[in-house]
Amino acid sequence: MRNLSWCTVSLTAVAVTSVLLGYLLGGSQDPTARDPDIDLTTVELIAKYGYPAESHTVVSEDGYILTLHRIPFGKKSPGETNRQPVFIQNGLGFSSVEWVIMGPEKGLGYILADAGYDVWLGNSRGNVWSKKHVTLHPSSAEFWDFSWHEMGIYDLPAITDYILRRTGQEKLSYIGYSMGATMFFVMTSQKPEYNKNINVMIALTPGMYMKYCTSPILKVFGIAGKELEWLSNLFGIYQILPHSSLFTFIARHFCSDGAVTQPICIDIWKLIFAYNHKESNTSALPLIMSHGPAGASIKSFQHFGQNINSGEFMKYDYGEEKNLIMYGSRIPPKYDVSKITVPVAIMYAQNDIITDPRDVAKTKEALPNVIAFLKVKDEEFTHVDFIWAMNVKSLVYEDILRLLRKY
Repeated sequence: MRNLSWCTVSLTAVAVTSVLLGYLLGGSQDPTARDPDIDLTTVELIAKYGYPAESHTVVSEDGYILTLHRIPFGKKSPGETNRQPVFIQNGLGFSSVEWVIMGPEKGLGYILADAGYDVWLGNSRGNVWSKKHVTLHPSSAEFWDFSWHEMGIYDLPAITDYILRRTGQEKLSYIGYSMGATMFFVMTSQKPEYNKNINVMIALTPGMYMKYCTSPILKVFGIAGKELEWLSNLFGIYQILPHSSLFTFIARHFCSDGAVTQPICIDIWKLIFAYNHKESNTSALPLIMSHGPAGASIKSFQHFGQNINSGEFMKYDYGEEKNLIMYGSRIPPKYDVSKITVPVAIMYAQNDIITDPRDVAKTKEALPNVIAFLKVKDEEFTHVDFIWAMNVKSLVYEDILRLLRKY
């Protein structure tokens, strides 16, 4: 059981049902319909589209081996030198591939590289590209004993130091999507000396305050977090949403155009993320689902669930007894966000069921140096539309480019 996750176990049953349903109703079985990008890694995707691709390894202070993917320059600006490094950190359950999966016209990684930036793509610990440790095995409970707190105090400082050392620059620009923003707020509040290393932080739908979150998955962890923690320890299951060939199989055969089961995939998508009829690319579902989810620790979900319950941005709650040992108080302390002096630009969406606009507004009020607060003009824009929307370049990425040029 230790190599499984709740999601893998449950999806096995779903897959069997889907296979039977698909064959009975006529799922898409045409092998020529398979998108070749489904089988490519992040580096292979970047190279396929004619961009230089690199893979780098960073070891955190607590021993996690993290993979960074890099696009050092673009096809439209190959001769430029002294490029400003831009680092993009993925959200919970995602990976670096999200920023290149939609191709050069819509992938933020390519767009930034073509605009003259040195682009670095992060992979949070525990995902498919950062699932190693110098001593711990990913089948052990010890390996998965982390949330986005550890990612903020250990991973981001190590990554920042590495990028600046490698590029010879004094500062980098940071783009954090969802949990990627959460990690940044942890780093710069807990280790404020890193504020001086950042030009600007662009927070895409940031996960700081989450009182009004209505995402079913995260709400479950908010309602039954301690019970789920007990079950996790009982059955030795510590990860959730691991990268799996099962998703690829289901996505290819039952979520593609022409499959009568595609509406089921869309309904599941609506339940998890909400849905934008104007911007959602249903034809891309097989590609998206084949590369994700990428894996995460259950403790990361629990930490978000805890903040949903409290309505605060707080450290992990270990229970009163252990909290006294860890923090010297019965309840976990709040992060001191007044120490975050980096200029922060916030972008958010009206139809976001994970980071509700009311919570994002509270984030704006809490941070001392917000230099832009931008709502996406499309009222149906959702949490994942920041990555996959049909018109994401005009709705989001052009604003990112303007902010980066200014700072």
